[in-house]
Amino acid sequence: MVKSTSKEISDKNENASNVQQFLTFVLNDETYGVGILHIREIIEYDNLTVVPLMPDFISGVINLRGNVVPVVNLARRFEHESKEIGKRTSIIIIDIKDAEGEAVEVGMVVDIVNEVIELASSDIAAAPTFGAKIRTEFIQGMGKIDDKLMILLDVNHVLSITDLSDLSDVVAELNLPSVE
Repeated sequence: MVKSTSKEISDKNENASNVQQFLTFVLNDETYGVGILHIREIIEYDNLTVVPLMPDFISGVINLRGNVVPVVNLARRFEHESKEIGKRTSIIIIDIKDAEGEAVEVGMVVDIVNEVIELASSDIAAAPTFGAKIRTEFIQGMGKIDDKLMILLDVNHVLSITDLSDLSDVVAELNLPSVE
């Protein structure tokens, strides 16, 4: 029987608490990650209702169990061309914080959902100050996987507070239930 010292047990517990899990997905042939604590669910891309006068990066809204959920096309949000909707196109439903700190559901259109990975804190580098293909305030950090880097998104900044306010105003004008 192998016995562990209290220091070894402490080190194992410390390492476990320094590990974060991320859902990885592909968008325009680039792999991104989102912390799983923000993920509500993943659904098939279907039944999207286009709402007039919305910003270009808002694909529309979906009815998710009676709640109106705005859906963001991440490619357009990052000011990239979006790919054609395919069999593996999905909507990731995430919880983000609004101006009052309340949780709001928002969908993100992605090309392919991959897998959940674990990254130790030591495998997460700070967000770059330049050179990224997206706005730096959208980046939580860079995940190091083998010899590759993956952009880890800060979902609370992918939609700014102003954007959330605009969404609430449009939904209110449509006499739909509020997204907040």
